[in-house]
Formats: sequence, C-alpha cells, structure tokens
Amino acid sequence: MSRWGMVIDLDRCTACGACMAACHQENNLTASGPGETIAGRGFHWIEILPETLETETGTKISFLPKPCVQCDNPPCVRVCPVHATYLSDEGIVAQIYERCIGCRYCMAACPYNAKVFNWYEPMWPGETRTKANPDVSLRPKGVVEKCTFCHHRILRAQDAARAEDVELRDGDVTTACAESCPAKAIVFGDLDDPESRVSELARSSRAFQLFEDLGTEPKLYYLSERE
Repeated sequence: MSRWGMVIDLDRCTACGACMAACHQENNLTASGPGETIAGRGFHWIEILPETLETETGTKISFLPKPCVQCDNPPCVRVCPVHATYLSDEGIVAQIYERCIGCRYCMAACPYNAKVFNWYEPMWPGETRTKANPDVSLRPKGVVEKCTFCHHRILRAQDAARAEDVELRDGDVTTACAESCPAKAIVFGDLDDPESRVSELARSSRAFQLFEDLGTEPKLYYLSERE
C-alpha cells in the first residue's frame, strides 16, 4: 500500500502559476471573477502565497505554492458531522460531494485553509462543459472541495499496472501541478518507498513541513531556499 506525498522545492519555484492553471484544467475547477476574489471567495485548489522574510541583507519575498497538505492526522475529518471527508488507506484526504451539507466545519478546522466552498452555481460557458475532464466529477453549488493529489490519476496508473501485472514504479503517477511545473519544483510519489525521489527529498536537511508542531502530520514537504 502506498502513502502518497509531495515535496516542493522553494529554491526552484518561480511563482509562474503553471501549477494553478494545470490544476484548474485537470480538476474541472470553475472560474471566479474579480468580485468574488476581492470578497475572499476565490477558487483554487493550489495557491501561490507570497512570504516576506527578514534576512541579514534585508527584506526578501519568497513564494510558497500551497495545495492541500494531506494530513495523516486531519482536523477536518474529525469535525465533519456527516463523514463527507475522510482519510483514505493511501493517505489522501478525500471529499464525498454528495454527502457534504455545506456546513464548512472542515474549513474552520483546517489550519492550512486548504478547502474552498462553492458559493455560486458553477458556470460552464459555451463548449467548455464538453471539454471537462471526464475522470473528475463536476461539483454543484453549496459543497466544500479541495486538492486530492489528482487521485483519479493514481487510480488510472494503478489500473494500468494491474492490467500489465506489474508493480507501480516511482514516476509512474504524478499530479497535474508537478507535471506542468517548468522548473521541476514539485515532486510526487510514495513516501513509504525509501528509494523513491519524493522520499529521498523528504529526508533532506532542507525539508520542513508547515505548522508541524500542530501534530497534523502533513505529507507535503517543502525544501527551504539555499542561502
């Protein structure tokens, strides 16, 4: 059984936004206009957040790509009154949209602000609806959704491996954000495989996790920028 995780190298990230665009396209995210964004109702499963750091040479701006950190001890799962969010056997914090009642307790419990709420009926103008990814459901108004580490890609790769009667190899499955990153700043794979690239990077002396003192046990690691 795999335990999927991700490492993002902040020294490589250029904040180009390719990961955000790929995530929107891959996961059928609806577009939010400037009015919704100003009101705090922007719609992304991965964001690039600016971080201001004070160094010995002055103030430095760094950029932090932030999808769901896929906690092994997720607060959102504990507070959901209808069990619409759960932790899968492979470590993915998943969402059952048909069960979600839109109470947003999970959003309040998440210290990473990783979940978003559909405030408006999703709009699919023209032929865009017919171009949606058939592997990912279209979500309705009034439910909470989030990054899934492109779980549909994981399932597709596992099905292909079973059909060929082979084991999944490191690199056989990746997320849309990792695939689209021109700087190769995002690495995805099995954290329980000690020889995988993501596992090696997670053990790096540069590796750290967000709010690791909270005990949420995130499976998203960052590599700090080199001096």
